[in-house]
This record gives sequence, structure tokens and C-alpha cells, in this order.
Amino acid sequence: MRRRASLVLLAVAVFLAALAPLLRWYAYPRLAKVPAGTYQTAVLEAKDATLVDYARMEPRTVPKVTLVQTLKGNVEEARKVRRETGHDVVVWDTLTHMAGPDGAMISRIPERYVFDAHGQQPVHAGGEHVDGTPVRRDGIEYKWPFLVEKRDYRYFDMQTRSSAPIHYRGTRSFRGLDVYYFEQTVPWTRVPFPKVLPFGVTPETLRRLGLERWYTTRRMFWVDPVTGAPVNGEEIHREELRWTDQPEKQPVTAFAGHVKMRDDYVDSTVALVTSQRRLVLLLTSWLPWGSAGLGGALAALALFLEARTRPRRAFTGQKAHDGGKTERQAPGKRAARSRGGSP
Repeated sequence: MRRRASLVLLAVAVFLAALAPLLRWYAYPRLAKVPAGTYQTAVLEAKDATLVDYARMEPRTVPKVTLVQTLKGNVEEARKVRRETGHDVVVWDTLTHMAGPDGAMISRIPERYVFDAHGQQPVHAGGEHVDGTPVRRDGIEYKWPFLVEKRDYRYFDMQTRSSAPIHYRGTRSFRGLDVYYFEQTVPWTRVPFPKVLPFGVTPETLRRLGLERWYTTRRMFWVDPVTGAPVNGEEIHREELRWTDQPEKQPVTAFAGHVKMRDDYVDSTVALVTSQRRLVLLLTSWLPWGSAGLGGALAALALFLEARTRPRRAFTGQKAHDGGKTERQAPGKRAARSRGGSP
């Protein structure tokens, strides 16, 4: 029975040892992916910000500017792209809505972002745009890949419609999580006007006045290294309206402020990321290592049982050998007794 049990344990140990790398290198790349139907909203605020008054074309200080970023997964469009390209993709339709202290709209910029569901690389299947203008993304946006590396990435900026490196600046602690801190500075760049502006103002109206829109920002992200999801984001943002035909005139500050995610949204984001990172760790660490460890323990137990079984079988075989020898000697002893010899 011990030998049979040791063989069963050894078979299970071999199975678990083979399962460990399969979980990490086969199951994980296929099962870990961004859900196609994601829906998220984040609210960011810039307090004591500067905002242009389009009626007077003068900057003014306001107590607060609010940015609402809505991200919605377009499931039907993702299925269409998957049928056309064979890629397992996610299509995000996003909207960045800026409002003043009175809640009135300042600008709104929609986007469509198409990317690989597993590796986060952009998939150029048509339909990518920023504010209705077709773009071809190079690099990530909004989210990093699973299992983030300690290196720089290329990050897409929706204002400039271009990508530039976002730099890894070290590991930090944030709300009980060890996160990677990334930072990107976009230098002053001429950018398009949003197509939707307040008070009936249009981009064409501003261009006829001889104005251009220029923009710079310092972008900061605190990213969970397991899921690749930012748990916090900030920008030190500045926009100017510059005069094209009158360079001697001072630029008009269109917007300037330190944009931060509101605390309640930071809390909900941290809670969401914490729950999701457990699922990724289950596939990348806990199950593979647990399977390998249990397989090693069962293999050791099987060898132990086998070692205990061998001496017993050897002893039983020796005893049978000695018993046969005794039986072979017994007739001689009986013959000696019948002749009167000593036993």
C-alpha cells in the first residue's frame, strides 16, 4: 500500500510541477486582459486656477476648475475590429469635459482609443481620433501594461496628438500600495483649439482674431505595477492664447492650474485596483509558486514513503530466504536423531 501511495503522490507531484509554468507562461497571457465593457469616471480639480474670460479676452482667477474624464468600453466596435483584424482588442470612447466654478462648460474633447486587450499596444484599425481628428497612436494612454517594468514608456498626449517618453522615477508608497512613479513634461507646443468652446466661440473665430493655442504640462502618475492601472494622476497644466500677427502683445493665459484627482475618486480607484491586482497575482505568482511548492512537498513525501518501503521488502525477502534454508536442513537433523546421534 505504501508503494502504491508513493507512486500516486509522485504522479500528482509531477502534474503540479508541470502546471506551474503553464499557469505563468500559457494561461496568464491569455486570461489576463482588459475587459471590453469597462466604464469608469474620474473627477479632477484645479483649485485657485486661472481661466480666460472669452468675453473680455482676459485671464481671471477662479476658485476651482473641474475636469470630468469618462471612459466607456465600446463592446460592439471591439467585436467588429476583432472580426476584421483577428486581434483581441478593447475600444475606449473617452470624453474630457472641463467646467468652470459655476459648472458651465469650458471645453469638451472626445477620443477613441483602440488597443490590444492583453499587451496594451495600440491597434490601428481605423476609427482612432482625438476631437474628431484621425490619429495614429504610438505608445500607451490612460493605462500601462500588466506587470509594469521599471523603465520609460512612450505615452500619447491628446493635446499635441503625439507621443513622447514618460519617465520612470522610482518606487513609492501610496495609500498602502507600492507603486511606480512616472513623470512626463510636454514643452510649449502649438496645439489645436477644442472644437467645442463656451459662449458660442468657435476655433475659426479665434483664428480670425489672430490667436493660436499653446500648451505645456508636467504629467505625473502613480501606477500599480501589477495591473498597470494608475491609482493617482496629477498635471501642472498651462495654456496660452498667443497673437500671431502682433508678437509684441502679451499672451493670454487660457488656463493654468495644478490638476489633481479628487480624494473620493482616489479612494475608489485604489479599492478597485487592489481587488483586480489579486486576480493578476493569482495567475502570475500565487498559483504557479503554490503549485510548484506543493508539487515539491508531495515529491518529497513520495520519496520518503518509498524509502520506508524498501527496508521492509528487503527484510521480508531475507526472512523467506532463511526459512527455506531451515526447511532444507530439517530432514538431515531428523535422520541424525534416528541414528542415535546428538541433535
